[in-house]
Amino acid sequence: EVQLVESGGGLVQPGGSLRLSCAASGFPFSAYYMSWHRQAPGKERELVASITNDGGTPNYADSVNGRFTISRDDAKKMLYLQMNNLNLNDTAMYYCRGRWGFGDYWGQGTQVTVSP
Repeated sequence: EVQLVESGGGLVQPGGSLRLSCAASGFPFSAYYMSWHRQAPGKERELVASITNDGGTPNYADSVNGRFTISRDDAKKMLYLQMNNLNLNDTAMYYCRGRWGFGDYWGQGTQVTVSP
């Protein structure tokens, strides 16, 4: 059974940091192109950051570039998102996603709330 399980979300003050994790199972994680997405209330889901299956140069949305860092540990089948200097606009449900060939898998999400 394919699973992507996110964790690490929570409530944080502006300027704070969080580290999201995504545990993968049931598919060849190292072969997959992995990404983090988020969806705020009333808004469309958007790509936050992505990383290729060969650990190449990550890609970031302009709104998070310089504040967020995506990384992966293929041996542990884990995807991470380090989020620094969080602001109110970062409040959203965060999802991890894995894609390769016909495979396209999503996790259930973890909530990040930035509030004073």
